[in-house]
Amino acid sequence: MWDLFLSHYNYWIVIFLMMIGFYIVMSRHNLVKKLIGLNIFQTSVFLFYISVGKVSDGTAPIITQDISRYSNPLPHVLILTAIVVGVATTSLGLALVVRLKEAYGTIEEDEINDMDAAD
Repeated sequence: MWDLFLSHYNYWIVIFLMMIGFYIVMSRHNLVKKLIGLNIFQTSVFLFYISVGKVSDGTAPIITQDISRYSNPLPHVLILTAIVVGVATTSLGLALVVRLKEAYGTIEEDEINDMDAAD
């Protein structure tokens, strides 16, 4: 039992981070805290893809006669692209939070919904 847990600790870390991020997104009403929760969730997905892309005793995919086990570089390339997209969406989300703060005077989701319902 413990050998299975310890040999796959990275997947347990992914699950733990994913659940923390999901909990923050669902339980908090502050928009900045929701963005932080989304970033934690996104980081867990990055770690998952990196863990899946790891090959024991694998080398770079350069074909030689001495090497028979290669590592797939595609998951790592996808993660680099996802990191760039994540930074862009986080900056867009923060810009929207700034505009909401200017328009409503608050960044609490409940207060913004109440103001919209009153109009």
